[in-house]
Amino acid sequence: MPPSINLSTSSVFPHTELGFRLAAEHGFDGVEVMVNHDRHSQTVEAVQALSAQYGVPIRSVHVPCLVVSQHVWGFNPELKLRRSVEMATAVGADVVVVHPPFRWQRDYGAAFAALVDELTESEDGPTVTVENMYTVEALGRTVRPYLADADEDFAGYDAITLDTSHAGADRRDILELYEAWRGRVAHLHLSDSTTNRGDEHLPPGMGSLPLTDLAAAMVADDFAGHVVLEVGIGRLPEATREAVTADCAAFAREAFAASR
Repeated sequence: MPPSINLSTSSVFPHTELGFRLAAEHGFDGVEVMVNHDRHSQTVEAVQALSAQYGVPIRSVHVPCLVVSQHVWGFNPELKLRRSVEMATAVGADVVVVHPPFRWQRDYGAAFAALVDELTESEDGPTVTVENMYTVEALGRTVRPYLADADEDFAGYDAITLDTSHAGADRRDILELYEAWRGRVAHLHLSDSTTNRGDEHLPPGMGSLPLTDLAAAMVADDFAGHVVLEVGIGRLPEATREAVTADCAAFAREAFAASR
């Protein structure tokens, strides 16, 4: 099966319904639901209603693990991951995306790898994928906010979400990362980065990442997972939002055309 081309609702964070509408209008194969403080993202019934209204399937579910969504579904990160798996199972999504634990989540961090393995063991359930994150530069220091996010930690994850913008923010070469994780990249968050302005999530072509080369390498490897455009569309002027969404869809379709 060729990869599906999808839109993350985080692209218009926190407006979940707008994400479904844009995905439908621009011919995306599905959506990734970013669970957040928008009530339309928080229940199985709500996201199923949007899926039915706009005729767009839900391909993946993103755990509410951002700093701004720490309060969503309570403050227990393990329970939020388990609930995301339950939502994905109920809506027919086959991937759950989770960030590594924050440094202050030490107990969760100690059990994180085993928890991910446990939740992925079910043959009927979704694959839990761990997403690469990035360092933060503050007051002349480089700070890594996440536990279990070093290269040696990722060596232990069987399924990875490769986020290209996060790699750019971390000053990493996305082609080298893909090579290091070859065979374990199960999910792709696709966006661009200038690699010098933090986590940007730019539309493809507006940064300097070799996204076309990455797509070619993945096509050559018969990547059959989900390609998810996770682009900061919501930050753009409303007058250009539709055109940028269309351009993002067209770029992904063309980049992965060899396998589609």
